[in-house]
Amino acid sequence: MNEAETRAEHVDPALKAAGLSDIHAIMSDMASARITIRIPETLGQRLRHRSRLKGQPESELVREALETYLGQPSEARPAYELAEEAGLIGCIGRGRKSPASDLSSSPRHLEGFGKSK
Repeated sequence: MNEAETRAEHVDPALKAAGLSDIHAIMSDMASARITIRIPETLGQRLRHRSRLKGQPESELVREALETYLGQPSEARPAYELAEEAGLIGCIGRGRKSPASDLSSSPRHLEGFGKSK
């Protein structure tokens, strides 16, 4: 089944009578610009496959990919989540040469504290 046949199956009868498609109704609600791009067939196949797996429209997946690539996420994320994703959470080891887990209570680290030199 090709893309045109797939779209034809999903047209609301009321929209069809008016000569419009569901796609037109959805896009008319969005305040956005439309662009047309050409992609290799293999990339198109991967996009269609991912769209089916995630249950999301191809256009939504493309918007998410562009937002990620351009560095403007669609929603705010907590700093902890971003630090964890960047590999910063838990990056300091606990070996012999690592800092103590609590410097304020370790006698070794308090040696000479408060004494003038």
